[in-house]
Amino acid sequence: MDRGLLDFVRSDAFRKLERETKRNYGTDYRTLLNSLFLRGLSWQQATRQDLADYRNWRCDAPGNPERISGTKWNREAAAFTKLFKWGKVYPLPVDVSQREDRAADSVSARVSWLTPRTWGLWSDVGLRGHTLARVASPSWESRTELRNTAFVQLLLSSGLRRQEGGGLLLFELPTQRLRRGRYMHGRLAGALTRSKNSRTYYTSVDAVGQTEAYVQSERAWAVQRAQETGRYERPAVMQQMLLITKVTHGLKPEVEWVDRNGVVSSQELSSLKWRIRQWLFLEGPDGPEPAWLWLTEEGLPMLPDRWNGVFRTANLRCEQVLLGEEARKATRDLRLGEVQSKSPYATPHSARHSFALFMLVLLNDLYEKRYGLTAKDRRDFALLFGDPWWLVKTLLGHADVETTKRHYLAPVAHLQLESILAAADTTDEGEDIEDLNGVFARLARETAGIQDIDVILGKTS
Repeated sequence: MDRGLLDFVRSDAFRKLERETKRNYGTDYRTLLNSLFLRGLSWQQATRQDLADYRNWRCDAPGNPERISGTKWNREAAAFTKLFKWGKVYPLPVDVSQREDRAADSVSARVSWLTPRTWGLWSDVGLRGHTLARVASPSWESRTELRNTAFVQLLLSSGLRRQEGGGLLLFELPTQRLRRGRYMHGRLAGALTRSKNSRTYYTSVDAVGQTEAYVQSERAWAVQRAQETGRYERPAVMQQMLLITKVTHGLKPEVEWVDRNGVVSSQELSSLKWRIRQWLFLEGPDGPEPAWLWLTEEGLPMLPDRWNGVFRTANLRCEQVLLGEEARKATRDLRLGEVQSKSPYATPHSARHSFALFMLVLLNDLYEKRYGLTAKDRRDFALLFGDPWWLVKTLLGHADVETTKRHYLAPVAHLQLESILAAADTTDEGEDIEDLNGVFARLARETAGIQDIDVILGKTS
């Protein structure tokens, strides 16, 4: 047992990290410590040369069959830097703030984009149990279909991260509809965001409608079953329960609650982290029920990281329906690219990337068609309101537009905005006849990384 590492894990430097970050860093530390142990070193004895050798092995050594990407190395470097700084190991064996200790090729290999039609196929097959003919399979049984499809639609139409969308409370659903629009806007608590800054987010009326349908049906049934079986009265829940007594309104709404001992507390809604949110309850007509929006079948909060399992199951379902038996024998990483492209693959973050791509194309389409802006008009419009790149950056909550371009819109970042729609088919009179589905299909053919239904179903050569 490394006493120094144990003290670090118990320190504020580590304890204040998010749950998933702790898990990722723990894996990174184990790999490094094993490597140093083989050299007869503790982590307090590591030097810059030791970490340079370790980085070379992890990222570049031909003899390592499990080399990692630049993005993965940057995460590991951040983890190691935190450990070495806390342990006062100087000079720092690695310092993620220094350019030479970061990888230049740090574009995530896990990024994937699905066109709107492909999301429809993935949802129908993976979440609704449809066959290739797009009809429900007689053997399909899913008691959480409404919940899963509503969550995916919310992320797709808003661009929220998994923790942002997965940590919402019932009364945080948008209620205000934009004037004559198909979108609604809500306020996202800073405690759920990566930047820890609250922001306004927008989501479609349809997505909110699906979520409300889930609340009134599947969620209500789960709560009813939990109340009937006394699940909320069990000691493990009662000891943590925080019963909400009041939610204020205004620029800085506060939530007031009382615990099992009768102690009254309050906190700004924007500063409520998911660890507290999961124990917040509302007084319902038949007793307390969770304020957490997304619930398990047992009527308990569906924690954000559990959505990975929902997406994983949906991906496997798509493979079973869309791939042959031989193709399914190999793991996804070992399949040929041609085989991979025959089955859509999505993660919660794929919804965020796909939202960014959709909004870029849609905004550019509005600029070009609806407003009929000339090149000069576009420049003037951009000076007043920002160009589509900037608007998408704002919707995603990024601080820097380069992050939006480099990580979220990599397939089209090399294109000039004017060229995204330039190749659209036209009539003899010069009128556009290519709709947005056609634009996405063309982008999928011309750029790497975008999954489109035409390729998956073999409709294009």
